[in-house]
Amino acid sequence: MSINLFAILINLLLLTSFCWSLNPITPEARIDCYPDPGASAGNCVARGCVWDNNYDESHPTVPLCYYPEGTGYQIISQTESTVTLRKSPSSIDNPFGSDFTELEGTFTNIGNIVKVSIKPVGVKRYTPPVPFSQEIVDSSDRLHYQFNNNDKGIFNFVIKRTSNQRTLFDTSIGGLLFSDQYIQLSAYLPSKRLFGIGEHIHHTLQHDLTKYTTWPMLARDQPPNSKDPNQNNLYGVHPFYMVVEPDGKAHGVLFFNSNPQEISTGPAPHVIYRTIGGQIDMYVFPGPSPQEVIQQYVSFIGKPFLPAYWSLGYQLCRYGFNNLQEVKDVVSNMTSSGIPFDTIIIDIDYMDRYKDFTIGDKFSGLTSFADDLHNKDMRLTLIWDPAIEVDYDTFKRGLLSGAKFIEWSDFSLVPKGIQDLYPLAENTKVMLGVVWPDKHTAFPDFLDITNNTRDWWVDEFKSFHEKVKFDGIWIDMNEPSSFGTNEDHPWYFDNPDHPNITSLKCMVKGIDTKLETPPYATQSVYQWGDNSYLSTKTLCMSAVTMNGTQTFYNTKNLYGWSETVATKHALHESTGKRGTVISRSTFPSSGKYGGHWLGDNTARWEDLQTSLIGVQEFNMFGIPYVGSDVCGFVGSTNEELCLRWQQAGSFHSFFRNHNNNGEQAQWPYLWPSVEAATIKANTFRYRHLPYLFTLHFEASRSGTPVIKPVFFDYVDDSNTFDLSHQFLWGSAFIVAPVTGLGVKSQVVYLPDSQDGWYSVYDYNYGVNMSSGFRTYPALLTYNSPTFIAGGHIVPRQVPAATTGASRKNPTELLIALSQSMKNASGSVVWDDGETIMMDVNKHDYTELVFNFNTSTTRSVLMIRQKKFSISSSPMPLKAIEIFGLPYYPDISSVKANGISVSIDKSKSIYSPFTEVFTLVGTDNILDYTKLSFPVELTWNHVTNDYMSYKQYLTESNRIF
Repeated sequence: MSINLFAILINLLLLTSFCWSLNPITPEARIDCYPDPGASAGNCVARGCVWDNNYDESHPTVPLCYYPEGTGYQIISQTESTVTLRKSPSSIDNPFGSDFTELEGTFTNIGNIVKVSIKPVGVKRYTPPVPFSQEIVDSSDRLHYQFNNNDKGIFNFVIKRTSNQRTLFDTSIGGLLFSDQYIQLSAYLPSKRLFGIGEHIHHTLQHDLTKYTTWPMLARDQPPNSKDPNQNNLYGVHPFYMVVEPDGKAHGVLFFNSNPQEISTGPAPHVIYRTIGGQIDMYVFPGPSPQEVIQQYVSFIGKPFLPAYWSLGYQLCRYGFNNLQEVKDVVSNMTSSGIPFDTIIIDIDYMDRYKDFTIGDKFSGLTSFADDLHNKDMRLTLIWDPAIEVDYDTFKRGLLSGAKFIEWSDFSLVPKGIQDLYPLAENTKVMLGVVWPDKHTAFPDFLDITNNTRDWWVDEFKSFHEKVKFDGIWIDMNEPSSFGTNEDHPWYFDNPDHPNITSLKCMVKGIDTKLETPPYATQSVYQWGDNSYLSTKTLCMSAVTMNGTQTFYNTKNLYGWSETVATKHALHESTGKRGTVISRSTFPSSGKYGGHWLGDNTARWEDLQTSLIGVQEFNMFGIPYVGSDVCGFVGSTNEELCLRWQQAGSFHSFFRNHNNNGEQAQWPYLWPSVEAATIKANTFRYRHLPYLFTLHFEASRSGTPVIKPVFFDYVDDSNTFDLSHQFLWGSAFIVAPVTGLGVKSQVVYLPDSQDGWYSVYDYNYGVNMSSGFRTYPALLTYNSPTFIAGGHIVPRQVPAATTGASRKNPTELLIALSQSMKNASGSVVWDDGETIMMDVNKHDYTELVFNFNTSTTRSVLMIRQKKFSISSSPMPLKAIEIFGLPYYPDISSVKANGISVSIDKSKSIYSPFTEVFTLVGTDNILDYTKLSFPVELTWNHVTNDYMSYKQYLTESNRIF
């Protein structure tokens, strides 16, 4: 025994001496050889890696155990676009399984996109069955690739920008590994300005690459923690990032993989990509502007759906309605308060014991309630969870129709003690979990290749819509969530509203557990501590999907996406209208089918702050119809927090106040100050709904974001990269919501621009604002500080209590003149708000383009039609508001195509001090349906002399 121990120590010392004799790698450019728990000098050296004894307390994230140089593969043959690789004899072994001996790499140009695929030679590997659109958006720049063996004989490749030869992705840092359940690819980046990777809570929009951080990606039923720094994996998976290079050009990278995975960032700067299944399929998008990167990425994966117009209105919800009368009371109180409001959303409370497609006794009047809402020009959205209780008609109809459910891989694994409780489930391999219903549930396999599951799902919605005329669908718990998996005493055992039924147990111990407890489980497991598994809070990784052809280990991250695809079909076929689907779990291309809310946040200021970042990120992920639970979901909100959140949320496309069962109500009318602030914020939103809808139409047509980081349009301004809590609403507006307690003034940064900025909130409305950091009043009675960029024309409409009523009102234009050029341009898109848009080229809509120019003698507004439909024409133009007009207008000279226009002189006002001009028609300035395009609206200018203009006003009996 002592001899064997002595031999082990000698070998360990020799190995340690060898590893310490290897060339040290700078702390900034390491690849962690011990990303799993248990790093120590002995364990590190046993893996053949380098251990650094010099722990630096000032840089605690630096890996002490790291891969040595020479780790990886080498090229043994190549063509112009392919390589065959063999594991280098000098490389250490993969710590998490035997590496495949040979790999093949393929480099492909897809338009201006570069795709890199790496997989084992002669081995079929899983790839996600997600049908990307693969639409190519042209770019002014190109990418090219190079590959070789470096001076140590190790394969590396680079992706470069053709225009300036900038290297965007450089794997010479080493560390390529590829075993069955551990794949690793690392690369140097050209800049530390990195954005994206989700879904997580990020406390700043720009990642901090001064330290090492790992962002795991495994869809998890996990409420976000915005208070403490963390890397918790949340509901969705988005392995996409964008880097802004030193010269302001930008590129994006997608790792297309649906297995548990993670991205580590380091200060070199560099990234380490790890996945525990599938293969490497990497796409690089050239930009070169940030917005072009997103357009290219989103067009490739699938451009966003066009939401129904009503879904851009204000929505209210809570979990914990006791009966339908409480819902009716909220609607009545909201209507009485005068708060513009469109949609009521009802959580699982309406169901009979939380079973999908049922109505509980306390909500028996739901049918007539939906009809009453529609009579008031309002809408109803209901929730559905994917988990189906296995002892009622919906499940029975599913089985009879051939619908598939997630199953055990073999009958021998089925827990008969549970299965035999349910006659419909016994003698099946259907995997049973626990969610909200009283009894065990099955989980539809939406990846069913026969489409029987989708057809059954659609039929259930169609049948339910015959009872209750819902307008929108909210799908929740679709990571999918299963309560208490692998636990003997799940949380619901202490919940009086849920029976103590046995939770799902997976094979986490035993001989064949490689899917449940893989060699490397990722930080999606390790960060949650002992007794955590990939199957925690969900189903077993060894379950089978896609008609038994795939494992849940491979496809879990696709569950929310696949349910959203099926549910969009269900919405359209049941309602016959556009509607909107909102999903909790998402994956690349989810935005093509539905929107997203940021999950079960908490009523804290930190959550308001991170919601602003989350909305910007999901616009980058191609899901612009996104928002947070306004005022907070978990915990009791307070008056000031709720007020500020209402103000901030009024700019988010999905705008919903929602809170948790058992928490105090947070309807905005409960506090006079919040009621007043919500009326004001919602009125601003409803006035600008034509602009917001136009942004969404453009997003669905060309993949542009609706809300975006300020640096997207001002990438040459280095100050914009740190503006996490300011954002652009389209390109016309900068919004800077208040996100802290007791704030009376707000520091706002307006980028330097020759076009200038104007205030469009309570402080100095319409007045030109200086660029740079400035402090602006931000009282509780003010709207969020909001500014419009010069050079933009924004369509507006007289607001009303609902979007439907607003759509019947006259339209307006807000024209903010460029300070340097004294011109502006913009557009509006208009349709009926509810027809399903299957193809933008065949859709019935109107698109008008506006151009405004002014000189010392006259102003001209030119309106051209890109497309015009009488049935989808905007309402007549009633008023025009112009910021930055330096000339005195003669309102008696207003003409449309040479014909005089009657102007309301009492409401048409110009101030030479603010340079704001409001022009209001006696009836309407223009009726788009009665004019020939192009339309030229003109007026003359009286004089540049203020005293002469004052005399003109006096003689005209005008109010000055």
